[in-house]
Amino acid sequence: MPGQAEDRVLGPFRSRRPKPTKLSHRPLCTKVTAWLKRWWSPEEIARRLRLDYPDDPMMQVSHETIYQSIFVEGRGELRRELHRCLRTGRAKRRPRSRTETRGSIPNKVIISDRPAEAEDRAIPGHWEGDLIIGTKNRSAVGTLVERTTRYLLLLHLPDGREAEKVSRAMRRAIRRLPAELRRTITWDQGKELSCHEQFTIDTGIQVYFCDPHSPWQRGTNENTNGLLRQYMPKGEDLSVYSAADLRRIEHSLNGRPRKALEIHDTIREARRGSCDDRLNPPAASWSHVAGKRQHRLSSSRTVVGQRPGLRRVIPAQRMG
Repeated sequence: MPGQAEDRVLGPFRSRRPKPTKLSHRPLCTKVTAWLKRWWSPEEIARRLRLDYPDDPMMQVSHETIYQSIFVEGRGELRRELHRCLRTGRAKRRPRSRTETRGSIPNKVIISDRPAEAEDRAIPGHWEGDLIIGTKNRSAVGTLVERTTRYLLLLHLPDGREAEKVSRAMRRAIRRLPAELRRTITWDQGKELSCHEQFTIDTGIQVYFCDPHSPWQRGTNENTNGLLRQYMPKGEDLSVYSAADLRRIEHSLNGRPRKALEIHDTIREARRGSCDDRLNPPAASWSHVAGKRQHRLSSSRTVVGQRPGLRRVIPAQRMG
């Protein structure tokens, strides 16, 4: 019949009545909003709802539905400003599969080819490296962390983070090391180390690259970069830090007690014998005065101040 034929042809193109979402149920929406304001993640909220309302499907929602309701315009169940309650604080969702736009690295050697001795941390001399980036991506500081001793070297990059400049700064830092501490370097996929072949020829140190989007393969470096943000907070212009400033930060962080080093006496001895006694500059302290960083040389114990101006209010409760 003509009507049936028309339905078959035009059916896929006709707009369908929108299906109500789970969060259009007011009690559920109220509960989710309250927990978001207490900084609970959507995963924590979805898990808690299943525990509190096991027999009530109207009071259960997936974490993906919560994310969609926050990020996708036009849904309206959760206010758009609730994105500030998420840990990332992003107003837009980052796509999970991103096209690699940072360029290719010629003849790179992947991390699976790295010697086994680097993996078990039994022998010092294997390093992990990366860059920390300043505000608007206009400045950077390089970091090198030794896997066994957690010893830190900072790379001063006052003229930019192009490959040749990063390679030159790494060569300067490596010259400070004794021969037994120059074995390998593991880097991420950044093109700032695209000159790795020439670097290996000049220094004899083989560079290995992590798999794409796998920061856990440089876990020691990632952890240290997080500690460095106490000294160089996100959003700052890192070009204001001189080479002398970076050496003071190195000394301060290398002098801090580290949980991993408290466990093994052999690692502490290796840290003191191989790194600290040979490489440390004169003792320095790093403090914050009236919101501005000031440096002073001192023979006393390093005291690390807190970041000034931190005004975040911690909610009274949060899931464990």
